[in-house]
Amino acid sequence: MIAALCRAVFVAAVVLMVSACSSVNDNQEVNSADEEATVISGGQLPPPVTEGEVSFEQALYRRQSKRSFSDRQLSLEEVGQLLWAAQGLSVDGITGPTRTAPSAGATHPLQIYLIAGNVEGLHSGFYRYDYLSHNLELLTEKDLRAELARAALNQSFIKDAPISVILAADYERTTLVYGERGISYVYMEVGHVTQNILLQGEALGLGAVAVGAFSDEEVKALLSLDEEPLMIIPLGEPLQ
Repeated sequence: MIAALCRAVFVAAVVLMVSACSSVNDNQEVNSADEEATVISGGQLPPPVTEGEVSFEQALYRRQSKRSFSDRQLSLEEVGQLLWAAQGLSVDGITGPTRTAPSAGATHPLQIYLIAGNVEGLHSGFYRYDYLSHNLELLTEKDLRAELARAALNQSFIKDAPISVILAADYERTTLVYGERGISYVYMEVGHVTQNILLQGEALGLGAVAVGAFSDEEVKALLSLDEEPLMIIPLGEPLQ
């Protein structure tokens, strides 16, 4: 009688333990699913801000090249603002909606890419920026920062930065209109876009540096680009 009672108590205890473990696992799965739901592989970016707290003159005066970055994640708002500053839509021009950087003959030879490695709510990966819809198109879901740093003559700060913006050019979009002179116009446009990004970064309290020292062939192969890479701009919270 006592033995039977002991067995019954033991079985009841096991059932309770299994039920408790099952409940914990279920909660873990739900929590894991919730975490995954907060991370996207691209898509719509938050709308850009057109009135900031830092004046243009302050941003110009404070801007310095920064090559040391903290571990702080960038927000989607910060990333979206930087990409919009690079080549997002602005006020209507004479020929319709224009962009935040000038382009010879409105040929717009540049494509803006993002390498993300530490952005809140965004998978690490390689993205194309769509200026018309202000969103990101995922091209490769992989953290490419270390490989990009190696292709850029082992400049390790590229690996440490939470993001890098890549400017790449399709020269023919401009040379078909302006001939060989169009190549110079492409370089001018790269300068316009780069300065926009650097000043926007400064206005956001971020550090940045324009990097032109890299192997064109290695960067192009790493990112499977059709265009020619012309500039790498790492950005992040600067270390003081």
